[in-house]
Amino acid sequence: MLGSFLGPVLANKHPQDDAPRIIERSLDNLKQDWAAEPRFDCTERDKDKNGIKTYQDIMLYGSQYQKLIALNDKPLNARQRAEEEQKFRTAASRWQAETSSQRRQRIARYEAQRKHATELILELTKAFSFTVDGIDKLGEHDVYVLNAEPRKGYVPPNMDTRVLTGMRGKLWIERTSFQWVKVDVEVFRPVSIRGFIARVEPGTRFEFEQEPVSAEIWLPSHFAVKSRSKVLFLFNHQTDEDNTYFDYHAAQHVTSPAG
Repeated sequence: MLGSFLGPVLANKHPQDDAPRIIERSLDNLKQDWAAEPRFDCTERDKDKNGIKTYQDIMLYGSQYQKLIALNDKPLNARQRAEEEQKFRTAASRWQAETSSQRRQRIARYEAQRKHATELILELTKAFSFTVDGIDKLGEHDVYVLNAEPRKGYVPPNMDTRVLTGMRGKLWIERTSFQWVKVDVEVFRPVSIRGFIARVEPGTRFEFEQEPVSAEIWLPSHFAVKSRSKVLFLFNHQTDEDNTYFDYHAAQHVTSPAG
């Protein structure tokens, strides 16, 4: 009902007071999507300055196991495959034999890592003020395009999210499903973090993209980070990471903490 109302209104006027409603609806979907993520296995390709590693991300007894399957886009040779298979079987046996307490602690660590990984993206909706820039097409998706600027008075909850105070960017939201298709934000002014120890510099940016993996669930397809910072304001530090996620399918192994 909300989608059928907002669509024709924004198609004609793009009133800025509709931006909060679009964000609110999309945020509900985002939380639902990420709650469903542990029900899926996928393939993950990670690229950084050291090369490219490709993994099978496998849900196993309530947390994720990453099984290496390729290096620099070349499949592992027979010996390497055997080694990785043995590592997987060893982990599966160890996790299967855990006590209830041990399993709870392992799953809690996994959930904490998931929370940390999604915290910055979820915090965008609090850190930015959004305005509707128009309607466009991104890939196969008809999208609302929203501009994001730092929100006056925003107080970051921790050091990791403090960088948002110096960022701005754009958000593309699918018009029918109200799912996030893409986020692209960058630092436009230096932001001091960890007191006077380090500063995040302009040129830092991150990009996040999603694609549908079922009729109702969308999950990450791409996440890229380019970090430019100065430690003690003297030493330059750069990080470039580019991760893609594909071949999502229902988890094939044990996905719940069995007793």
